[in-house]
Amino acid sequence: MISVRRATPDDATTVHGLMRGLADHQHQGSALTVTPGKLKELLGQAEVGYLIAERDGRAIGYVSWLERTSFWSGEDYLHLDDLYVAAGERGDRVGERLMHAIAAVAAGRVIRWEVAEANVGAQRFYERIGATLITKKIGRWRP
Repeated sequence: MISVRRATPDDATTVHGLMRGLADHQHQGSALTVTPGKLKELLGQAEVGYLIAERDGRAIGYVSWLERTSFWSGEDYLHLDDLYVAAGERGDRVGERLMHAIAAVAAGRVIRWEVAEANVGAQRFYERIGATLITKKIGRWRP
C-alpha cells in the first residue's frame, strides 16, 4: 500500500537518501552537498514543505517545495523544488499521488516549478496531469 505523509525533522536521513537517488538519477551526485543535519534544520522551517511517498513504510519518492509570494500578483504560491520517484516504483502513479498531495497543501494557490529541457519524460508526465509548461531560461549567479 502506498501512503503519502509530511516529512518531519526526524526524517532528515530518509530525505537525504531520497535526494541522493534523484541526484544520482540526474547524474549530478556531486551537486548534492547538503548534510542530514542541515536537512533536519530545514525541515523544521515553516516555509519548507516535504512529502514522502511510502510503500509499506519504505520511502519510495518525494515532493518538496518552498512557500513564496509573487511580487507580480501579490499572492502566495508554492515553488516545487523536486519531484522524485525511485526507479523501481515508476509507472505506478506515485508521482501523481505526490502531485495531488501537494495540490491539497496548496489549497488553490498556484504551484510553480522548473523542468530541464532534456527531461522529456518529466515533461510528458506534467502535461499528462494537466500542467502548462512555459519555456524560459533560468539564471544562476553566485557573485
